[in-house]
Amino acid sequence: MKNLRISLGLFCLSLIATLSHAQSQELNLPRQSQRAVVTQRLGITDITVNYHRPLANGRKVWGGLVPYVQFWRAGANENTTITFTDPVTVEGKSLAAGTYGLHMIPNENQFTVIFSNAATSWGSFSYKQDEDALRVNVKPGPAEAYNALTYDFDQLKPDSAVLTMRWDKVAVPVNISVDVNKVVEASLPKQLRGLSQYDWQSWNDAANWFLTAKFDYSQGLKDADQSIQVEDRFDNQMTKAQLLDATGKTSEANAARQQALAKASALQMYGYGRQLLKVDHKPQEAFAVFHDLIKRYPDAWVSHLAQARLATGDGKYDQAVAQLKLSYNGAPEQIKPQLDALLKQLEAKEDINK
Repeated sequence: MKNLRISLGLFCLSLIATLSHAQSQELNLPRQSQRAVVTQRLGITDITVNYHRPLANGRKVWGGLVPYVQFWRAGANENTTITFTDPVTVEGKSLAAGTYGLHMIPNENQFTVIFSNAATSWGSFSYKQDEDALRVNVKPGPAEAYNALTYDFDQLKPDSAVLTMRWDKVAVPVNISVDVNKVVEASLPKQLRGLSQYDWQSWNDAANWFLTAKFDYSQGLKDADQSIQVEDRFDNQMTKAQLLDATGKTSEANAARQQALAKASALQMYGYGRQLLKVDHKPQEAFAVFHDLIKRYPDAWVSHLAQARLATGDGKYDQAVAQLKLSYNGAPEQIKPQLDALLKQLEAKEDINK
């Protein structure tokens, strides 16, 4: 009877200690392995690793603190998790958007990296292989000594990065990539269902993205037309012209460009002329735009600047200097230092059109 009472007492003490330990995990108290979060964006896709950072503190980590050929939580405390806001490719294998428990099976020459559909476990103690979403094998490499376990994104490119786990003197790299064009194209219809659908600039931004990405010009043209339907402007007509140029529809592109220029402000006309001159290297077309600008907006400060460029093209530097000085009237203060630089070039008889 006495032994029974002793056993029962010890059991109660053990239960109380266990419950006390369990309850302490619910409190917001400092932990030996501190929480950390690292996020990297690829295109419009966010990749986030949420983990706790154990410290080596001089202990043998690999094959010691972390045994080989055993499931490991890839961190400390709760599951290490990784979240992808869009579908990705991991080491060449597809993985859907979502949050996954991140586990590893370490070995000296190979790490198995596991993405589990169970993301709310405590460590790897309740890990089940049939809940795997993906497994990949990667080769570990040497690293500088890291006392605290660390996740970083290395070798960043527009559509890929290497997620690297470093601890002690070992680095475990995992290649992750995103089909950025596919993800962006799929997201745009959703983005354009809110208030942005009533804004010409949102549709024009979408059209410009297709133009810049050199991807699905036909959808870009649809977005440009929708922008024009919301509000017909120089900007979206010019975007349409560029998309038509990209698809080889030259006559339609020229028509859209003329519609754009018909709506252009003095500053927009001058800016387009400068693009033709500096970027496209089409001086005759640029000068034609400058002539139209001067005719439509004779008193605008950029019209005098355009006349200075025309005079420079004819080798009439004194006339160019006079026109440039006139351009000061009405020019924004932040532009005047640039005008001063142009004036010095003209006074030295340097061609400002090059």
